[in-house]
This record gives sequence, C-alpha cells and structure tokens, in this order.
Amino acid sequence: MELKDKFITSYAPFEAQIIGEVDALRKIRLEGLKTFEAKGFPTKKEEAWKYTSLNSLLKKEYNILPAAVSISKEEVKEFFLKDTDTYKLVFINGVLAVELSDYTSDIATILPMSVAFKNEETLSLLNEYYNQTVNKDDSLTALNTAFAAEGAFIYVGKSKVVDKPIELVYLSTSTEEAVFTQPRNLVIVGENAQVKIVERHQNIGTADTITNVVTEIYSEKHALCDYYKLQNDVAAANLIDNTYIKQGDSSRVCVHTFSFGGKLTRNNLNFYQEGEHIDSTLKGITIIGNKQHVDHYTLVSHNQPNCESHQNYKSIFDDSAVGVFNGKIYVDKIAQKTDGFQQNNNILLSDKATVYTKPQLEIFADDVKCSHGCTIGQLDDEAMFYMRQRGIPQREAKALLMYAFTEEVMSSISIPSLRLMIANLIASKLGVSMDFEI
Repeated sequence: MELKDKFITSYAPFEAQIIGEVDALRKIRLEGLKTFEAKGFPTKKEEAWKYTSLNSLLKKEYNILPAAVSISKEEVKEFFLKDTDTYKLVFINGVLAVELSDYTSDIATILPMSVAFKNEETLSLLNEYYNQTVNKDDSLTALNTAFAAEGAFIYVGKSKVVDKPIELVYLSTSTEEAVFTQPRNLVIVGENAQVKIVERHQNIGTADTITNVVTEIYSEKHALCDYYKLQNDVAAANLIDNTYIKQGDSSRVCVHTFSFGGKLTRNNLNFYQEGEHIDSTLKGITIIGNKQHVDHYTLVSHNQPNCESHQNYKSIFDDSAVGVFNGKIYVDKIAQKTDGFQQNNNILLSDKATVYTKPQLEIFADDVKCSHGCTIGQLDDEAMFYMRQRGIPQREAKALLMYAFTEEVMSSISIPSLRLMIANLIASKLGVSMDFEI
C-alpha cells in the first residue's frame, strides 16, 4: 500500500483513539485530510520542490501510530542545554514523557497540546489561533493538521517575560520499524511579552524516521520571540519543518535554524507582517557532508509599511552533500518604507557537493530598500597560506576559517549555553577540538 493511501485508510482508527476532542478540531482535521487526499505528497514537478525529492523516503513502510516507551534522563541529557535552568516539554514517539518534562510556570502557560484542548481557558485561545495562519493548501501542513496528536502549547500573557528558556524535545526510539510522526506546536506571545524557545528533534533509535512538524507563532504588539531550531540528527532521520509566523505592530521575531545532520531536512519558514514597525529576522547555519540534503525555503511577506526583515544563511557542504536555498521577499503595494535584506553564502569543500540558491524579490511598492544576494565559493587560499605560515596546522586553519564564516550568525544567539553548544557542534562537524569562551 502506498504511504498516502495508508494515511487515508488509517484516519478513522486514529481519530477513534483521540478521546475528548472538541467538534471544532474534528472539523479542522477532516479539512486537512481532504486536502492531503486531493494533493498527496509534493513532487519535483512543483517549483517549490524542484531540487528536493521525497521518493526514496516514501517507498518504506512506516508505523504512523508508534507507541510510547520509557527512557531515563541519563539517556537523553546530552540533548538538553547544559548548566541552564529551562522549562522542558519532552515527547517520545509523539507522546509526552512526563518523567522527563518540567513545564510548571507561574509566568507562562506551557502545556502538551492534548491537555490544552481539554482546558476551557486554553481552548478559547486555541479556537482563536489554531490553524489560522498556516497555508491550508500545503499538502504536508494539511497532513499534519489531520494527524497531529500531540505537541506544545505555549501562551505568554500581556507584559510577561518568561524567566528561562523553553525546550521542546521530540525523541524517536524505534529500533525495528520505521516511524512517521506529526508534532504540532502553537506559540502565542502577548503584547509586550518576551520568550525564548529551543526546539529539537532527535532519533535515538536505529530505524528510519520521518518527522513532519508544524509550528504556528503569533507575536502581538511589541512582543519579542527568539526561536531556535537545532537539527543535528542521525543518518536515518528525515525532517520536514513547516513554521508559520504572524506578527503585530512593533514586534520582533528572530528564528535561528542550525542544520547539522539527518538524511533529508526541509525547512519551510513563513513570516507574515500584519502591522507596522515590525522586525523579522531569519538566520541559519548549515554544515553537512556525505549524502545529506538540506533545503531552506523562506518567505517574508511585508504587508504593512515601515517594517524590516533580515535573512542571513551560511552553509558549508562537503562530500556529496546537497544544499538548497529558496528565499523570497514579498512587498505589498501599501508596504512603503520597507527595508528587506537577504543573503545566502555557501562554501563547497568538495567537487561533488552541490548547492542550488535562488534569492527572490517581489516588490509592488516604490519607496523601499530591498537587497538580496548569494555567493558560492571555496576557502580563501591566501588566508589559508597566512595561517599556515604562522604555524597553524592545515586542518585547524581550515576549521578556523569556516568557524569565522559562521560567526556573523553565531554572535546573535541570545542564550549563552546554546551558543556554546552550537560552537562545540560546529567544531565537531569540522573535525577539530577548540576551546570556546562564550
């Protein structure tokens, strides 16, 4: 049976196991199922998926309703921020791991999505925000809408500042059968509120996985939200990440995406500016090798005047790795005084590595300042020669140059322990040992 047909025929028993759902959610699920049934999985015939194929993934047999298991804190502690007090929501095979989670807060409402749908206070927020800003015609978003059973619900009320970062950790543990999970997150940051969130998906088993995650973020007036995506998974892991962000007046949302591992990673990041004086920031670092594939697909939609957006993606590709960057800035005719910047820089360490980059501007206003650009190259031979002349071994010199290449993105990480973790991951990816003081 094809994977598409398996999802369609599995919907009724899946819905039957979800207890206590509200009628509104059932309706939303059915609409998502109908869209997915009509469109199926995306193919390379679609312009947005021209350089990324899911064919090899979809030929496998997947358990789309995996069971939860218990694991110890010792087994997963390496995936948490070190020496940092955080709120934690941990899910194993799509099910909340109570023993690993710690999300009680007097400042913010942090809940598993299944609990939020059963609570009258949070249900009213879900009715207002859930599934409102997503692209309902996107087949993978629709699939998630139909089958998402769990995820994170985060609400930060007016003028609240969350006192410590929130970690969202999704673990897959299967060692025999391939699994397909569908996490769903909803983040609402109220007027003048502030929050920092770190999201990680990790396969700690040996079987193949596909994670199809959807996250909605709503940032109200003057709100600040820093969101970090850490993607450093094993070779059997595949991640499709759809993130939709809606911003109000004078809000600032910054999303960092660190893609260091996994077989195939596709990041769809969509910003919608629905007020004035908004700042949207999208930054990323990709370092991959072997036959890994990372695809960043971004959209910033400037719909109101006097707003800014800044995109800066740095990528390093080795061996037969493939990278894709398809970034778009859209400026509506009323969005005068827009300042939009987009940059994608790539280093190829191997003749077999490939990168496809396509920065785009679509501008309908006449009083704007927008720019885009991309570079594809190799390490600077003169810089390498300079460092070698001063006694630095070739391997370390090469790593130092590549680390310096990423520093522009690294310097904007606002959680010190996360910055140190990323720095050490970069050193590990580059095959050197470095001492960092962050």
